[in-house]
Amino acid sequence: MEEPIKILIVEDNVIIADDMQSMLEEIGYEIVDNVIVYEQAEEVLKNKHVDLVLIDIILASDKTGIDLGKHIRENYNIPFIFVTSNSDRATVENAKTVKPNGYLVKPFEQQDLYTSIEIALSNYDYSEKKGESAGEDTTEKVVSNSVLKDSIFVKKQHLYYRIQFEDIRFIKADNVYLEVNTVDKKFLVRSPLKDYLEKLPKNKFYRAHKSYIVNVDHIDAINSKDIMINNTLIPISKEFKEFIISAMNS
Repeated sequence: MEEPIKILIVEDNVIIADDMQSMLEEIGYEIVDNVIVYEQAEEVLKNKHVDLVLIDIILASDKTGIDLGKHIRENYNIPFIFVTSNSDRATVENAKTVKPNGYLVKPFEQQDLYTSIEIALSNYDYSEKKGESAGEDTTEKVVSNSVLKDSIFVKKQHLYYRIQFEDIRFIKADNVYLEVNTVDKKFLVRSPLKDYLEKLPKNKFYRAHKSYIVNVDHIDAINSKDIMINNTLIPISKEFKEFIISAMNS
């Protein structure tokens, strides 16, 4: 069973912190703790598993959220997002020095919070952080922390839907959009097909044709020019046909 993403909230306004916690729990994240000062956050990070930290820049302690960001960068291999009501140039420049993985200005909506977390987790480079030697295998770290472990987020109207990779049947390119066909829905995504393929598991998803990506687990039939997935005929390239036939015979 999939583990929910574990988030630490560091925010000294209790009303805002509770509101953030409600928003996050509604989406499906797990709140590890909700603290108001640097020292409490330091303690939680030391003793509990945390996947991502949301940090208010101004805290009710001598040490600021920027100090906490620096502490995380130096000691932990996890992303963090600054949450602040200050978007003036000096605050932003100061915040940039510790390289946050996101910057949210209050007030914000649930979808803003959700998008920032998803982007921070999916873009975070787990491989080049303090304390890791060049030869160390970081695959496990990526898998345990990435929100894209076995699913991908797709926006539809004002919501981001989480789609399990195994539920995606095929993806069709249509001008600047992609049509993502799942077992029960279709979603439109604005992305080049090549870029989208890079987000999907390499052992399941293949470019079957210049306009199609397919999940090989959903192929029902094949002939010399097409494959069939759920009664849909999909054209295939010569290379993909050879690949599928050799895979079937191996």
